[in-house]
Amino acid sequence: MSENRRLTHSTDSTTVADLLERLLDKGIVISGDIRIRLVEVELLTIEIRLLICSVDKAVEMGLDWWSGNPAFDSRARVPALPAPDLEERLKRLEARLEPPELVIEEIAHFIE
Repeated sequence: MSENRRLTHSTDSTTVADLLERLLDKGIVISGDIRIRLVEVELLTIEIRLLICSVDKAVEMGLDWWSGNPAFDSRARVPALPAPDLEERLKRLEARLEPPELVIEEIAHFIE
């Protein structure tokens, strides 16, 4: 009895590069929850979501959190605080404070 068996050679299998290319092209989502409960009271919940895909695929799906973020995008600028607004605020605060000479005179009068 002769059985026809086909031998699988390493050339028939998928390479790591092919697998990685397919994975990045299609994407994969890994999801998991960790919950710690004690006597029906939930003490801690950790929700873990991991998405592995190419940047092009992420942008296609609407996930482009890195664009416009100065930590990841060299073209993004940190918005500067408006200087006129700060100047006006500083003047208002200074107007509310008493001049230091008056405070010193009041302390001296209080001590005597």
